[in-house]
Amino acid sequence: MNSVAQPLVLLVEDDIRLADLVRTYLQANDFRVNIENRGDRVIDRVQRENPDLVILDIGLPVRDGFSVCRELRTVYSSPILMLTARDSDIDHVVGLELGADDYVIKPVEPRVLVARIQALLRRRRSADPIEGRTLRFGTLAINSAARSVVLQEQQIALSSNEFDLLFFLATRAGQIQSRETLYQQLYRRDYDGLDRTLDVRISHLRKKLGDTGNPEKIRTVWGHGYLFVPEAWSAS
Repeated sequence: MNSVAQPLVLLVEDDIRLADLVRTYLQANDFRVNIENRGDRVIDRVQRENPDLVILDIGLPVRDGFSVCRELRTVYSSPILMLTARDSDIDHVVGLELGADDYVIKPVEPRVLVARIQALLRRRRSADPIEGRTLRFGTLAINSAARSVVLQEQQIALSSNEFDLLFFLATRAGQIQSRETLYQQLYRRDYDGLDRTLDVRISHLRKKLGDTGNPEKIRTVWGHGYLFVPEAWSAS
């Protein structure tokens, strides 16, 4: 991430008028903003500019936002916020499964957009209570300073929110964490009984960590929440 006071945002939006409006508002709130209007140029821009956050539309020329998000997650660990007019639950779930950290539907109140961006960056930059420590569970190693995860000597690529979720559960290994607690601590909002964000991220995390089928490492405790099982990683 950039060390300067003003975070750098790469805004990927093909509607030039909307992009200019969003840039103007973000700049007024102490962000630096670069704009890209074609999907096929995003990966190169991100690798060259290393933005603190990417705002990504879905309906882009040449290459759509879903495809861009999928590849971007292999080379970029900072937050991705999808800003799109697509409001279906399926698109929302797909975006999260591909690695987006948040999904915001147009039109959005500018103040709300800024708040969502600030929340993502705050979580990304927040100092962990055990900063720099490596948590080890059998063949799993989680480093809080580098925000890296290694399983069976293989680096595992996680999104910013996936890492935060895993780290939160791992630091409370052996303790059931309720949905309410996870939503309040990780997403800074109450669980409304309908939001599927946590379900999607747990599912995605399990796939990346090889804990599918009948999950034994991150268990669902029906009616109570989720449980990180420390001893289960020894048999990985």
